[in-house]
Amino acid sequence: MCSGRIDLEFILRAFLNGQDGVFIGACRLNECNYVTHGNYDALSNTHLCRKIMKHIGLNPERLRIKFMSAADGGLLAEASNDFIKKVKELGPLGKSEGIDENKLKFKLEAVSKLVPYIKLVEREKLRVPVKSEEEYNKFFISDEVNRLFDELIGDKLSVSQIMLHLREKPFSTGELSEILGLNPSEVSRHMKSSSRQGLVRYDETRKCYALA
Repeated sequence: MCSGRIDLEFILRAFLNGQDGVFIGACRLNECNYVTHGNYDALSNTHLCRKIMKHIGLNPERLRIKFMSAADGGLLAEASNDFIKKVKELGPLGKSEGIDENKLKFKLEAVSKLVPYIKLVEREKLRVPVKSEEEYNKFFISDEVNRLFDELIGDKLSVSQIMLHLREKPFSTGELSEILGLNPSEVSRHMKSSSRQGLVRYDETRKCYALA
């Protein structure tokens, strides 16, 4: 299967199923058998997913991509063994990062629900103009991309997590702040925006927010 077909959702599903790490083996860059150069799409997805993982508190080192040809059996074995060693050092998913199982599931489900939106942002705003591994690496650590990620994806991820929690029961700003590890002012900003969109309502009697 072309590495370009490895969707963000596939990677997230692996983590949701309890995998401690995800390794992507792809054809060498600029040696793609297809005009689409899907291995660059795989590289872009990897960079983006690692940023998402960092945002929700998971170690980005749990996701790795390696480029090789069909003749590179030795390289595949070496890269696989090295990754397995790294994942063992990191320990069980979530526990090593101090995230309990239920909270981790919430976070990953919140991201999964946003995959169509994230793919749209990636296509419209996060396309690298030059097909070069060096340019891709530089692009995704740039200040501009970090700003775009926070504005276009980071906030949406926080709101998505809030909505999942509010499905269970109403919460106050302080409670949501503690659960999500966000500043109360950030939660308040998200709630005001969601209220204007008709997604949530404020219960004056109970002093908390609920789904509209």
